[in-house]
Amino acid sequence: MPIDYAARRARLAPVLGLQPDELLLVGAGRPIPKPELSDQHLPFIAHQEYYYLAGHAEAHGGIIAYDPQAGAWTSFVPEVTEMERVWDGAVQLPGEFLGRFGAWLAARPGRRIALLGAPIDGVAADESLTARVRDALRHARRPKDAGEIELLRRCAAATAEGYAAVQPFLRAGVSERRMQIELEAGFFRGGATKTGYDTIVGVGRQAAVFHGSPSPDRLARDGDFILIDAGGELDRYVIDVTRTYVAGGKPSAFQRDLYAAVKNAHARACARCVPGAEWKDIHFGAAIDLVGSLVDMGVMKGNPSALVEQEAHMLFFPHGVGHMLGLGVRDAGGLEPGRTKDPRPCLRSLRMDLILRPGYVATVEPGLYFIPALLNDPVRREKYRDCVNWSLAEQHLQVGGVRIEDNMLVTEGAPVNLTAAIPQAF
Repeated sequence: MPIDYAARRARLAPVLGLQPDELLLVGAGRPIPKPELSDQHLPFIAHQEYYYLAGHAEAHGGIIAYDPQAGAWTSFVPEVTEMERVWDGAVQLPGEFLGRFGAWLAARPGRRIALLGAPIDGVAADESLTARVRDALRHARRPKDAGEIELLRRCAAATAEGYAAVQPFLRAGVSERRMQIELEAGFFRGGATKTGYDTIVGVGRQAAVFHGSPSPDRLARDGDFILIDAGGELDRYVIDVTRTYVAGGKPSAFQRDLYAAVKNAHARACARCVPGAEWKDIHFGAAIDLVGSLVDMGVMKGNPSALVEQEAHMLFFPHGVGHMLGLGVRDAGGLEPGRTKDPRPCLRSLRMDLILRPGYVATVEPGLYFIPALLNDPVRREKYRDCVNWSLAEQHLQVGGVRIEDNMLVTEGAPVNLTAAIPQAF
């Protein structure tokens, strides 16, 4: 189902709150030269706000302009040169040539300008207007339309093919890099055009490194946790999934209990993704569930709710429970209109403070980790000396961690797990 960008712009115009004496300009950005003596550039990525309104991924320097006085949108695109046609096979995009933008702007003197996307040479933006319009656009983008949901479903299917392809390689003697290669090849065979972000593969202790890069030198050993956080991309829309497996498929009793703790918290958090739910409540609910399991396992001591209130959960669950997803990772997150950032340290990494609504797509990714940098910190040891069975925690400093992440679509009824087809460990 192709996305009708003209219809999208028409739908959005009234909610941006622009007055007749104002203008909206949205810049695509320009290519960045590689840091070397060559004529090459880094891969161009049009600014997300521009792409959402224009749908042109390759419009170097492109501008979308809206004049509320006329109620009209105008797309200014670069004129393709003969060299670009010959060397790159470039095709001319529809719209007005960029060379006409100056005259268009000069014909509208004295207007306050909201400037979204990338900066535009020679354009001075009104900062307060820009901030207000950006907030309005971000909030309007949060519910995904039918075309976006279809893209995410296709991307989820491609991602599932990658996770299926890597299954035979989740064994001792296989490197993180080899797993990455097999996984990403499966994404591309399934129809993905790119990876949605840098693939994360961590074996053993490395499974507790949130943004670890796969290494050809780290090999899985029998019984190691293998954490994979990866997803495909299709037309700029991204799937973001994490699975944790065990090399050889034979976990220890402690690993099985740790995995079950995360799996239980994950299932309960996914079920809470319904209209009207507060994301912070889902986050804290997951934290209490995780801590409750750690208490049952003898790793933590005390009442789970009280431990979370003390922020002791951050020793083992130091990140947020998830974020918005769609046109890129962490798409259109942030704050509910009218809210300010919650200052509590335990919410520093929570990517959004929103009320869930139909059409929202969010990741749900609770995890438990044994991170030496946190657990060996003397300040934390003293602060939480009565909250943790430190001798037991020390015995498992090499275990790594467990994270399970799925992508949930909020509907009028029960939430839909877009990534349910991707296999879990057990």
